Amino acid sequence: MSNKIAIITINNPSLEAAKKLLPYLKEYEVDIYSKSEFIVYEKLDDILPTVWEKYDAIIAILALGAVVRKIAPLLKDKSSDPGVVVVNIALDRIIPLLSGHLGGANELANLLTQRLPNAINFVTTATDQTNTLSFEMVAKKRAWRIENLKKLANISNRLLNKFEVKVATYPSIFESLEKKENLKLVGFDKIDENTVVIAPLKSDELLFVPKVSIGIGCNRDTKKEIIKEAFYEFLNSHDIKREDVKTLSSFEAKADEKGLLEFAKDEGLEIVFFSKDELNSLENEFSPSKATKFFALKGVAEPSAVIASEYKELVFKKEVYFKSVTIAGAI
Repeated sequence: MSNKIAIITINNPSLEAAKKLLPYLKEYEVDIYSKSEFIVYEKLDDILPTVWEKYDAIIAILALGAVVRKIAPLLKDKSSDPGVVVVNIALDRIIPLLSGHLGGANELANLLTQRLPNAINFVTTATDQTNTLSFEMVAKKRAWRIENLKKLANISNRLLNKFEVKVATYPSIFESLEKKENLKLVGFDKIDENTVVIAPLKSDELLFVPKVSIGIGCNRDTKKEIIKEAFYEFLNSHDIKREDVKTLSSFEAKADEKGLLEFAKDEGLEIVFFSKDELNSLENEFSPSKATKFFALKGVAEPSAVIASEYKELVFKKEVYFKSVTIAGAI
């Protein structure tokens, strides 16, 4: 849901409507733009470019045609444009106009419809009207990175027309999807233009990258600079973006490891530590580890990454850097 909302009015009746709307949006940061109060403007063209960049969503209490004409020059991409909702002066007709899914317009329109008396939501997005799976909404709710968004139209149309869509991903992620009608789980060697890929890898097709949990093991007194270099070398070698990293994890014996703690703090990443029993409780087959000899552990980097991950899938087996740092990744 959008956090910063601009309400744009054009005359006194629409301004009064905006004032009535404010109490229904108490949990959001809301600014009202008008000709006479709050944030005052003279011409819409003077404020719209700034509003477009500053806010997550725009509620326009204006004529629909006027809104369409005024925002047309500002349109860039559905992944970055704010959600735009048009509301009438009576506050009982609501139209999510732009960026219904990724921009949050549909979600905001639904919220207003639920809260405003006698309000009707004129949602036009086909997947919402037919209760069809919307992959971009799944990605938004789960904070997955989206690549090749232009391929989405083909996938959505296939689902709307009840045609098969292949999903190249891991079984645990596939099972977590709702509305699996017309979806088929396939291997990563079966990818084509009718495939959705959900994995931390490169693809020319519609790609969703889940958050990656990074497990780290290191020798005692390893410097934070060494850990940082190893971390980014690992990310780069697997085409993982920094924004894809969910958390860091390790063995509880490393909870006082200065270099590791400093690295996590510098990167603004949460780091969690797991006990011997937790690390050994997993039934997975892990790579051979020196931790078995020294701590009677199945491993550090791999099992800690799996425990910290959402879907418990070890995607990247551990790699050793500078003979002192081991890193693995799970989703």
